[in-house]
Amino acid sequence: MSPESEENSRSEISLPQLEAGTLSEEEGGGSARPLVPVLGAGPGCGEGGGAGPPQSQDGATAGTGNGAVAVPVVERETWTRQMDFIMSCVGFAVGLGNVWRFPYLCYKNGGGVFLIPYLLIVFIGGIPVFFLEIALGQFMKQGGVSAWNIAPLFKGLGLASMVIVFFCNTYYIMILVWGLYFLFHSFTNPLPWATCGHTWNTPNCTQDFRRSCHNRSGAQSVLPSSAATPSNLLNSTSPLNLSSAQLLLNNSCMEAEGMRSPVIEFWERKVLRLSGGLHEPGDISYEMVLCLIVTWIIVYFCMWKGVKSTGKVVYFTALFPYLVLVVLLAHGVTLPGALDGIVYYLKPDWSKLGEAQVWIDAGTQIFFSYAIGLGALTALGSYNRFHNNCYQDAFVLALINSGTSFFAGFVVFSVLGFMAAEQGVDISKVAESGPGLAFIAYPKAVTLMPLAPLWAALFFFMLLILGLDSQFVGVEGLITGIMDMLPPKSALGSLRREVVAAICCVICFLIDMSMVTEGGMYVFQLFDYYSASGITLLWQAFWECVVIAWVYGADRFMDDVARMIGYQPLPYMKWCWSYITPFVCVAVFLFHVVNYKPLTYNTVYTYPLWGEALGWALALSSMLCIPVTVLYKLLRCKGSLRERWQHLTTPVWGRHHLEYLAPESEAKLLPPAGNKNTLLFESVI
Repeated sequence: MSPESEENSRSEISLPQLEAGTLSEEEGGGSARPLVPVLGAGPGCGEGGGAGPPQSQDGATAGTGNGAVAVPVVERETWTRQMDFIMSCVGFAVGLGNVWRFPYLCYKNGGGVFLIPYLLIVFIGGIPVFFLEIALGQFMKQGGVSAWNIAPLFKGLGLASMVIVFFCNTYYIMILVWGLYFLFHSFTNPLPWATCGHTWNTPNCTQDFRRSCHNRSGAQSVLPSSAATPSNLLNSTSPLNLSSAQLLLNNSCMEAEGMRSPVIEFWERKVLRLSGGLHEPGDISYEMVLCLIVTWIIVYFCMWKGVKSTGKVVYFTALFPYLVLVVLLAHGVTLPGALDGIVYYLKPDWSKLGEAQVWIDAGTQIFFSYAIGLGALTALGSYNRFHNNCYQDAFVLALINSGTSFFAGFVVFSVLGFMAAEQGVDISKVAESGPGLAFIAYPKAVTLMPLAPLWAALFFFMLLILGLDSQFVGVEGLITGIMDMLPPKSALGSLRREVVAAICCVICFLIDMSMVTEGGMYVFQLFDYYSASGITLLWQAFWECVVIAWVYGADRFMDDVARMIGYQPLPYMKWCWSYITPFVCVAVFLFHVVNYKPLTYNTVYTYPLWGEALGWALALSSMLCIPVTVLYKLLRCKGSLRERWQHLTTPVWGRHHLEYLAPESEAKLLPPAGNKNTLLFESVI
């Protein structure tokens, strides 16, 4: 290295010229591979066939008098301490799905037996992709889009993840809005969903279905009755004495008379104010708009300053739900019928192992709960120190995530067991998943407990906190990807992070306005079913594994990970990326496609054809990013197909990689005498 370049190395990095289209290879397992083609030589993929000023990975341009690229060093923000990263990942990946979806799937798919396919797919699908995304972000020091400079031809993977996480951020916040609305209504006694007689109730509202069935001829069974209170229900005849024939009679009589629970009426007629379908948007609920504004303001101020603010907030938002879950479990196990509920949750049914649906549910749940394919894990990893042990972190986070899901099952089913016992029905009649558990089953169970407002407020506050960190870390991932894409020398690139975050939040808020109308639930379900469905996440995970294992090279990436953490990960990671995980993704993906059913709401309302078309447009908007970007880049590049492939799969390194060049490789990079050409760093798409 020349004395001049040594002298300037603290403030800038100078890259000498490579031969056209060549790439320096590792020497004895040491160096990172530096860059790309020379200006005006080989197949050009820039504007005008490669002409123009040299660009760095993040779009910065500079030049020196001797023809080398001079890139001013700008340090990327990092976590204040490593525990900030762990907490952020816990906050993001551990969310509502762990509490309201896993326990139900476990019960539905054979109890304790479900843990066998679940844990197997965790190790061959969940952990490998989870680790891949974090390691990729840490190695490339870029967000969800720019991290795919590791194989620029497939930068569409980053764009697809940005589309998915944008949709998630848009509709997921509605769950927090509903939770906040329930929380505001939890400070009254009796709870508004515990009794009939409110303005939103119908004449068919009843608090005691058994009383309604036994008094068929009495009009008082239909009208609100002060006698049918939760305390009276607690003292009613033990449901364990009812025969199965009586239970069947009660259920059929309830259906025949069209009786409706006050909880369901509060949810559908007060909270959702449900219209007749997607074609009837109806009026906007201003109470919901207020809750929506409050929620977005909280999210914004949790992440507006980047990882410095996010890293602090997550200590509360990630840990507090665990405290509440412990308190709810301690209370739940003391309730009558709780043990029966826990037995239902874990009771093994070995015959279920032979059913394909069980394995599909296990695979889908893991990809959902591990937040794979959203690009946010890559963004969080990009703020790590380069030598952080992300391999160890991946296993710790996977253990926390799955452990939380399993633990939450005891909390949920102890309460559902109590609810089934109090109502005198089989637990299968009250076992719910998704919003049905959070906003119908659990609120109903709370009304049957002493000190109902206390437990309602505690539950909905936990629900709010549990979803809040998933929300603002998801928005953080979106902002990081956008900031990394903005060219720094342009007007857009000069925007402060706080402004970009505010713009994103406002855009999401405006889309959310469609979900606080009377037809809002239909819009919400459309986003939930299509935009971030199992199909889109599996498609994303499949291509991530294929690109890293077969385009960039599994062995090569393992070496890069070893360069970061100081040792080689287990070979099983490489086998999973190359063969096992893509096979699992394809199998589950095809099962979803073959067994596709049109979307319905509560099995009653079927979405119109134009509604389904809108849903598929949401799904394809992310899925098509990958093939469209590949075609666009190949067609835009010059040269033979082989030359285009070679050029477009050549990694574009960031400045932090250059210090890992071995001295012998640096010697090869010295410029020939009198050469004035410079190198080209490819920018974003």
